[in-house]
Amino acid sequence: MNQLIDIKMPLWEAIKDRRSVGKVKQDPVDKQLIETLLEAANWAPSHHATEPWRFFVMTGGGRQALADAYADIAAEAAPHASDEELQALRRKAGDKAFRAPVVIAIAVSPSTAPKVNRMEEFAAAHSAVQNMLLTAHALGLGAIWRSGEPAYHPRMKQVFGLNESEAVVGLIYIGYPDMQQLPGKRKPAADKTVWMTE
Repeated sequence: MNQLIDIKMPLWEAIKDRRSVGKVKQDPVDKQLIETLLEAANWAPSHHATEPWRFFVMTGGGRQALADAYADIAAEAAPHASDEELQALRRKAGDKAFRAPVVIAIAVSPSTAPKVNRMEEFAAAHSAVQNMLLTAHALGLGAIWRSGEPAYHPRMKQVFGLNESEAVVGLIYIGYPDMQQLPGKRKPAADKTVWMTE
């Protein structure tokens, strides 16, 4: 592994200013940056130190496997479409894989060790996603966490060679931002907090 990038952005700034960036440039992203994202994700917390996350980095033609899966899933959902409609549907769905120069699938591979709770394994993988998103922002990259039904479809498991107990928890699209990032809004934490002191 190459030397990782040193991140200078303060943590609080990264947390508050990070936004989902759905439109990025097609410029290549340096491998060193990608490896820094992976290393950040790898330092997420996991109960019983199971480290259940797995990463699949797709760039260039490597994104075609994802495109094919998107196309197959879309076609399956339209059993009565004509041949012409089906071709258009497959093309449109497949194009999703090429919306960013880098797509990283994050999957969870839950431990079967005694006392390991499956739900906590998913929480750990989700934490890895958050680490990656914060790091992408701190490195000046745009990223968006995409999930939804296609990500959870058995065809997606096939793409990444996952077994029945494993699952994709997110497809992270990464590149250099090509859209204005608006300030975020949150209701105060106090509105969602109950203090139990006695």
